Amino acid sequence: MAITMNKPALAEVFGPSEGAALRIKQMVLVVLGIAALAIAAKIQVAMFPSPVPITLGTFAVLTIGASYGTRLGMATIIGYMLVGAVGFDVFATSSADNYGIGYMLGGSGGYLVGYVLAVAYLGWTARRGMDRSIEGMAGALLVANVLIYVPGLLWLHRITTGLEQTMQWGLTPYVIGDLMKLALAALLIPAVWKLVGKARG
Repeated sequence: MAITMNKPALAEVFGPSEGAALRIKQMVLVVLGIAALAIAAKIQVAMFPSPVPITLGTFAVLTIGASYGTRLGMATIIGYMLVGAVGFDVFATSSADNYGIGYMLGGSGGYLVGYVLAVAYLGWTARRGMDRSIEGMAGALLVANVLIYVPGLLWLHRITTGLEQTMQWGLTPYVIGDLMKLALAALLIPAVWKLVGKARG
């Protein structure tokens, strides 16, 4: 059975849908998304000695990827990376002494790559309508988390003494928190879709 691949993402069902007004809406959403990512990255708990803190950045990435769709989501996450690359303090542990490309090549660099992969994947699943149900959204978010962790751990492994330290620094302390963020996003996006359906009904 063929699967419809052109279902709208959540952000596409609100506001203008054509012309200049659509472009303005898209630009506003990209700017708001970049701001949300930057703010969420700064809401954090340090996990010393790991260079990777627990943040709300993953939650922001997951919700933007699922609700914006592929093109708008990718424009937002790439825009966020570019803003950080030129030196603005938008990453979790960036600072006046550690910013821009130098920061992106540090311990968190692989997770930033994972963010891009996760947004692309979640935008694709939104086109398939997987964001309409809790089960579909949870499955998509689980895969998206894997897409964040794999490049993150591979990159982090370069600066650790071995696999055990890599897991301790980059995975083990974060699993429970990420599962909670995943569950929240899996409940939130389908709930908003239900509200949209009721409003249109």
